[in-house]
Amino acid sequence: MAGNVQDQFGPAAHAYAAFSYHAAGPDLPVIVEAAALTGAETVLDLGTGAGHTAMACARHAAAVVALDITPEMLAAAAELAASRRIDNITFELGDAARLPFPDAAFDVVTCRVAAHHFPDLPRVIRETWRVLRPGGRFIIADTIAPEDAAADTFLNTIEFLRDPSHVRDCRGSEWLRLLRAAGFEAQMVFRMVLALDGADWVARQRTPAEKVGVIRRLLDEAPPAIRAQFEIRDDPWGFSQPIAVIRAVRPA
Repeated sequence: MAGNVQDQFGPAAHAYAAFSYHAAGPDLPVIVEAAALTGAETVLDLGTGAGHTAMACARHAAAVVALDITPEMLAAAAELAASRRIDNITFELGDAARLPFPDAAFDVVTCRVAAHHFPDLPRVIRETWRVLRPGGRFIIADTIAPEDAAADTFLNTIEFLRDPSHVRDCRGSEWLRLLRAAGFEAQMVFRMVLALDGADWVARQRTPAEKVGVIRRLLDEAPPAIRAQFEIRDDPWGFSQPIAVIRAVRPA
């Protein structure tokens, strides 16, 4: 799976650095606020991608480690941070399921729109617990599947067709269950809907034309309830994704 993610995101690194939602989505300030940063914290950003979350936190923390499994993403993130003169971020190549850090090394761990690529999410959550100090915060922002089974299946199907490194958009209830099972005190603190331009959405991942055709047919033929839930649009084509921010605290 690591190779799959690297194959998908290596060539797309600069596209993600420039994508407006990743660069300045309304969930970014929510993540910083939920992390309760005072300027003294050491932060780990999992699946940092182009580094936007790491940079947002770096302005309010003592130090940030930005970790990603894709070298090209780390290079793009480091370039972007340098252009903004942010110098308290360390960029590290690594796997979120096998964190190369000692126990209780961080005050805050963040993870923004990366968790749906993790093949073993429970292990990532356990690793996060391990590297967090007691009282530490784990802040997740990710696409959230609806609780309805048909809508859940629809969303994850088009996500996988677009990007074979996609594993699963979890439901909000799944996230809370997994976090609480690991010992966290967890709650959803923010919800938003991200309107996607379909052509841009598939172009960022270089989705093959035949798969784009399948995605468009699924959108066109979706039943009325699904079309309404995902705000499916025809011209220009696109749809809307639900995104949530979840705050999980390791009890002191």
